[in-house]
Amino acid sequence: MSDVTSDDYPQEALATSAAVAEYFGPRLDAVSRFAEMLHDQGELRGLIGPREVPRIWERHILNSAAVTQFLPTTGTIADIGSGAGLPGIVIAIMRPEAQVILIEPMERRCAWLEEVVAELGLTNVEIKRGRAEEFHDAFECDAVTSRAVAGLDKLVRMSMPLVKSGGQMVVLKGKNVAQEIDPARKVLRKLRGREPEILEASTVPGVEITTVVRIVRQTGGR
Repeated sequence: MSDVTSDDYPQEALATSAAVAEYFGPRLDAVSRFAEMLHDQGELRGLIGPREVPRIWERHILNSAAVTQFLPTTGTIADIGSGAGLPGIVIAIMRPEAQVILIEPMERRCAWLEEVVAELGLTNVEIKRGRAEEFHDAFECDAVTSRAVAGLDKLVRMSMPLVKSGGQMVVLKGKNVAQEIDPARKVLRKLRGREPEILEASTVPGVEITTVVRIVRQTGGR
């Protein structure tokens, strides 16, 4: 399986594969239902592009799931710009003992998230409509995540004020994220962010490795 590429791995076969079943374990049914909802309504509701519909498992579900290995199992996790629920809904499914806050400014996307939460019976999710900056003085989290939201410098400004001392930003990024680190150093120093770690996160054989950036917020004064 190690030599299988995503192009050789049909999405239907991927969704029903033993590797995916083992990876998600008891969370598989909920994840599969979420994938079905995205497949049926994602393009229609402007949540994903038409080319992404056949690649939901590889491109969205497993890509989002990859970040969970770096997140706490309990505490509070916020997902900024949740949109379709990626990675926030996947995180909520895989971290049932954590409180997951989905932050999304668009009303129609919040409506979608509410439908998903109700359909999946997720009791550990809170949806907040607004931009991340609007909640900077409202609460702090053990971890803040995001996917395809902004460049790292802007993302640090949006995310780090929501991270408690000793907590962390854990964000999904592209392979070239190293180029974003230097432009972000000034705001990292200002907001007490430690040196970013670029991590590789794998899920199942044959699916592209996900790039994750982790930044711990230093302890101490505000």
